[in-house]
Amino acid sequence: MSQRILIAEDDHNILISIDFLLKAAGYTVLTASDGVSAWAALEDQRPDLVVLDIMLPALDGYELCKRVRATPALQAIKVVMLSARGREAEIEKGLQLGADAYLRKPFGTRELLDTIARLLAAA
Repeated sequence: MSQRILIAEDDHNILISIDFLLKAAGYTVLTASDGVSAWAALEDQRPDLVVLDIMLPALDGYELCKRVRATPALQAIKVVMLSARGREAEIEKGLQLGADAYLRKPFGTRELLDTIARLLAAA
């Protein structure tokens, strides 16, 4: 069974690009375009990893990360945060809330794949 990854991203073009990239790499991919549907997918599907945009409608990525880390059944899910907000304060906030990695947009596809592979191998 392939590892499952949830992509929570509200920019449709970025979502389809990451979806295509991860499927081509052999992962099973789930998608969500807002924080509420991302939270539902996290609870119902329990993916191995979530690629989490910070600026999501309804619930932002910070709140979702905080909820994942506060929910015992979800704590093992690896969290990769993505954001155009690349200031040190935002990065630090994401990592303090429990993100396993934080990538700045625009990010390289190799960087994303390497980060995901590293985190899933360590799980």
